Amino acid sequence: MEDSNVDLRADEDLHKLGYEQEMSRTRGLSHILFMTLAIMAVRLVGGGPVAIFWGWVFVSAFTMTIALSLAEICAKYPTSAGAYYWCFRLAKRKEMGLLASWICGWFIMVGVWTISLSVTFGTAQLLVAGIGIFQTEWVATTWHTYLIFLAVLFFSTGVGIFCNRILPLLDILSAYWTLLGTLVILICLSAKAAVGRHSASFALGDFDPSQSGWTPGWSFFIGLLPPAYTYSAIGMITNMAEEVHNPSKQLPRAIVYSIPIGFITGVFFLLPILFTLPDISILLSVASGQPIALMFELIMGNKGGGFGLWFIIFGIGIFCAISICCAASRATWAFARDKAIPLHGFFSKVNLHLSDVPMNAYLLSTSIQLLLGLIYLGSSAAFNAFVGVAVICLGASYAIPIGMSLWHGRKDVKDSPYSLGRWGYLINGIAVVWILFEIVLFSMPAVIPVTQSSMNYASVVFVGFAVISAIWYMINGRFHYRGPPVPESQVTSGSSPTSSIPDATEQKEMKS
Repeated sequence: MEDSNVDLRADEDLHKLGYEQEMSRTRGLSHILFMTLAIMAVRLVGGGPVAIFWGWVFVSAFTMTIALSLAEICAKYPTSAGAYYWCFRLAKRKEMGLLASWICGWFIMVGVWTISLSVTFGTAQLLVAGIGIFQTEWVATTWHTYLIFLAVLFFSTGVGIFCNRILPLLDILSAYWTLLGTLVILICLSAKAAVGRHSASFALGDFDPSQSGWTPGWSFFIGLLPPAYTYSAIGMITNMAEEVHNPSKQLPRAIVYSIPIGFITGVFFLLPILFTLPDISILLSVASGQPIALMFELIMGNKGGGFGLWFIIFGIGIFCAISICCAASRATWAFARDKAIPLHGFFSKVNLHLSDVPMNAYLLSTSIQLLLGLIYLGSSAAFNAFVGVAVICLGASYAIPIGMSLWHGRKDVKDSPYSLGRWGYLINGIAVVWILFEIVLFSMPAVIPVTQSSMNYASVVFVGFAVISAIWYMINGRFHYRGPPVPESQVTSGSSPTSSIPDATEQKEMKS
């Protein structure tokens, strides 16, 4: 009964934001928190021990400022539209609100599609590495890898579409799998250490910048790429807002809690690896590009032990793929609901026969990943750029609303249920500066001198998507995109310059 009352209030709050409730609210704090952790999916990071461990600490600290900033805004505007809705509401002029929400919305779309692609494809490469433990003579071709990627993608999509009702339980299972699996890896690696043990001075202080070719200082920052990628999707959980009980309270908690929990999990995962790490040059020579299977095999001293620990990481990858594809579908559905993508009427439909799943948006997100994955057949270097593009786009989508709030003196978030108070200016400022630095970092090549295979194409792909979104705006967006709906209370009060834009009811009448 209490949950029903909470959901009723949440539905009323959503109506005040301009939307009608279409999804079923099935997720509590534990479900949404564990889904956030699954999306993060702590991974093995590359580079020397200093970059691996202290880079994890460094990035976790700065990401906390982003999480707090997003939580504050999300608590006031808990809608699946997420950051592009926030931009529209935080703007002081109608024209600025429309432009900011369009740009931010397309950053989100490109970001969620490419981050989902990177996770599903990375899990496919992980499977290739696992097969290589026992089939040492088998070398996967690009076609082999692509077909395995399709299997992972279709499995993740199928679970998300046909098992939507039990996804919250899968999120909890994912959390237990990750935490217990990390504990198993910690014990097994620490006890076995077949290739020897390192001293604390090596595990926590060894730094070798020679492999990147950059200066020592910049080499350390290049080593921040993997942990920054791990945290890049923390804001995607806001796209699940309309399926969460009491979202104004639970979503901010899930975003913020995910950082310290993820950090601690990462520390327990990384430390035993650093103290038992095999020769890095051997690991970097793995053909699959996923050295973790070979690393576990070497440390455990046998194939069976290596496969067992690899299977834990593969399970985390599968859980992550399911969760992130689910969140990407919700972001796609929300943007279609506001008429910002082609065939928006079709992609904004919710399938009531499949437990309120936005199946058309789900299939669009999956299809885009499938097509982008074809690029791997022509150039693995160009395909790898999607990882950088995902971080750049998602980071930019976070920075825009945080920056707008900061620019306007944080007046709009002072009454947020998750207010940062007097620390808001400092936290928001650090978050924006860190995101801008990340964007520069992910646009730089990881290794110099630059070759065709080591070139970072992220900026090229990013500009390409920007051109496509700009062309679509000129062809269609400027005629049909009126921004997210504004509640009728604001229309009548005239409290915001964006209030001249029709509310949800008026927009429905205009559509008909």
